[in-house]
Amino acid sequence: MAIDAASVKELRSATGAGILDCKVALEESDGDFDKAVEYLKKKSQATAVKKQSRDAKDGKIATYVHGEGRIGVLVEVNSETDFVARSEPFTEFVKEVCLQVAAMAPVAVTREELPEAEVAKQKEIFAAQMEGQKKPPEIIEKILEGKMNKWFKEVCLMDQVYIRDDSKTVQDMLTDVIGKCAENIRIRRFVRYELGEGL
Repeated sequence: MAIDAASVKELRSATGAGILDCKVALEESDGDFDKAVEYLKKKSQATAVKKQSRDAKDGKIATYVHGEGRIGVLVEVNSETDFVARSEPFTEFVKEVCLQVAAMAPVAVTREELPEAEVAKQKEIFAAQMEGQKKPPEIIEKILEGKMNKWFKEVCLMDQVYIRDDSKTVQDMLTDVIGKCAENIRIRRFVRYELGEGL
């Protein structure tokens, strides 16, 4: 099937993928736009998995101040090269991470970074809330697991729902940008300050 330039341009505009990738995606999908988008997503995820083992020591530290100085965010996002760190998709991604941290106040980047004591304490709280329920232990364990997963989605940046698109998580955004930049990218750390916090 012959793919016209307008279709390639439209797909590129929607996904940010390269021209050749868009052409191949449309050819593989028999010109079906939605199938081509799905094809590119899968390719992007496969690329992300391959790239994640590579070192990412370059990148960018970015700041964001919100609400006339009420909230401040400092974020470090790493890439493999300074070339990618200066690219538009990377820069846009870093801005979005800053906005996400400001809006959603995560505690850690990943589940693995949460202190074990904090995770254990939260599990105890949920278990205490369920005491006295007449349900089999395996059902209580499943409910407890569900509550913990919901909590992780609140406190871990990578598990959080993306503030601009609730069909995506921050992890999905990261996978997309790795696919676009063809390099390993990782959110290394962040700090969030809120005026009067802890007083």
